Amino acid sequence: MDSGAIRRRVALGMAVLSASGLLVLAGPGSAEAASYCSGRKVRTLPFDTGSVHVYKRSGYVCAVTFPKKQGARKSMSVSVQARGSRPVTDKGRYTHHAGPVTVHAGHRCVWIRGSVGSGSVSSGWILC
Repeated sequence: MDSGAIRRRVALGMAVLSASGLLVLAGPGSAEAASYCSGRKVRTLPFDTGSVHVYKRSGYVCAVTFPKKQGARKSMSVSVQARGSRPVTDKGRYTHHAGPVTVHAGHRCVWIRGSVGSGSVSSGWILC
């Protein structure tokens, strides 16, 4: 095997290792939330102690709240409300995430709320 072929193989191996390392460093985020919610990611609502990931598919809206630091049991919540309907909420003391919460919104606006500990976010009417 000539030195050019060896260099190409080494470069390919390094590229694969780098890509897999970046996926590991991404941590909890869109890939993890995607395993809970189907559809495409339409928003991330960040706040001091965490973030809410929002997905939409065929008129359904799904949301999951993740803390910035996982592990210890914390008070968390996530809520999705379609305009004209009552909110659907998941609230409790969790170590990993609150939700997923899914509602059928059709073409109506939704209001997303999420909290982890003392931090929270409220979207206002979105996805109209």
